[in-house]
Amino acid sequence: MNRRELLLTIDKVISGMKNLKVTIEEDTPESIISINKWDWSQGVGLFSLYRYYKETNNREILSYLIDWFDARIREGLPSKNVNTMCPLLTLTYLYEETHNPEYLELCKEWASYAADEMPRTPEFGITHVTLEGEHYGELWDDTLYMTVLFIGRMGVLLNRDDYVQESVRQFLVHMKYLTDTQTGLFYHGWSFVGKHNFAKALWGRGNAWYSAGLVDYLDMVKIPLGVEIFLVTSLERQVEQLALLQSESGMWHTLLDDPSSYEETSATAGFAYSMLKAIRKGYIVDEYADAAFQAMKSVLAKIDEQGMVHGVSYGTRMGHTLDFYKRIPQCPMPYGQSMALLMLVESLHHIPE
Repeated sequence: MNRRELLLTIDKVISGMKNLKVTIEEDTPESIISINKWDWSQGVGLFSLYRYYKETNNREILSYLIDWFDARIREGLPSKNVNTMCPLLTLTYLYEETHNPEYLELCKEWASYAADEMPRTPEFGITHVTLEGEHYGELWDDTLYMTVLFIGRMGVLLNRDDYVQESVRQFLVHMKYLTDTQTGLFYHGWSFVGKHNFAKALWGRGNAWYSAGLVDYLDMVKIPLGVEIFLVTSLERQVEQLALLQSESGMWHTLLDDPSSYEETSATAGFAYSMLKAIRKGYIVDEYADAAFQAMKSVLAKIDEQGMVHGVSYGTRMGHTLDFYKRIPQCPMPYGQSMALLMLVESLHHIPE
């Protein structure tokens, strides 16, 4: 794919994100498919749009983001929890673009809650509270992307080192309890109540939340060198294992170590993005570029003429059996569009003018 074709595909994926339709029966309090709702799924999508704007200076995208936030703020925001924190990450950047004091005050209010009031597990991990449940004593790998990136980013925006250090602590405590030491991959969750990793699922998108989130986190915050080296080496080990588990099609399965589970597009796009960016930043060696571009090729084949990204699993709660993950339905989702968009925008750095 040449650069012109790439830019046309980016435009299609953005159009697809804006025009997502609910094609399955949702079982969530609010839709996580429709882009015009305030939740984690939409928040991931907004962040990728902002990253595209910064790469291209496309002012239409900036206007779209501002209009989106202004409309949601007028409607009234949902209760504060791990998932509803996600859109705030993009809002921190829009504040810098607009200097709108309402944006800053909103970010301050939610960051204060996340850092000081959000329920904690033992060892002060953030409990994965959502609109659907309190999940007492539970750590989920999703939390790092949905809330912890925002906390770290607010530490930089407000010059609050305590927020930065809190984001570091959350990365470390989540890694302590979610890392599968045999592979370097990550389990979906940990229960301090049951003292177990639930189904011990090496869930594809959950691992992509870690890798895609980490390469952006390291751009957002300045953390102690020893911690940075530790996080990068965890990424290296994860990528090494991912390269071994990549299917012949270029995709990864929704359960990374189970070829009988379906191949899943959002995880594949997230891994391609994180690998390409990690290579560019010098975190991992160039030899993984082939795996990343093979993954990118497979994701491109999942994008239809309307820009919809197919083969994306619906929002995935904590599974108590491995079979649970195999039965999650698939349909175009904001985060599927987002991971594909992040991958495509990052690839602009790797394809000659």
